[in-house]
Amino acid sequence: MKSQSITIPKIKDLKRYWHQVDASSDSMGRVATKIATFLRGKHKRNFTPHMDMGDYVVAINVDKLKFTGRKIAQKQYFHHSGYLGGIKTTNLKDLIQKSPEDVLKRAVLNMLDDVKFRKKLMARLKLVKGAKHDYKI
Repeated sequence: MKSQSITIPKIKDLKRYWHQVDASSDSMGRVATKIATFLRGKHKRNFTPHMDMGDYVVAINVDKLKFTGRKIAQKQYFHHSGYLGGIKTTNLKDLIQKSPEDVLKRAVLNMLDDVKFRKKLMARLKLVKGAKHDYKI
């Protein structure tokens, strides 16, 4: 019986590319899925789950996110302080007015695996309100 050989990619050979995603093209969930795939590196042929193989992502037009159904009126975000009765709720409508980048950032963060390099992945995400930015693509 033949044994299979597995090649693990070297970090020094890894090239990180820049991807630009237009946030106004699809609904928020579909945009967040695209971004999470690029950040994690799952679009690459030599993807390895325990290694950081992701690319940089610039999301433009974040202030023009689309939502389906009645999510803007009904969706709520929860945060708990750890004390009794310490639950805090925020509506999606209020969060969009306050900072539309935070909505997309939370969605992408929750779509990424809880691995030790998740903060490094999120540091490669650049969110821009308009269509113009200073990042190299």
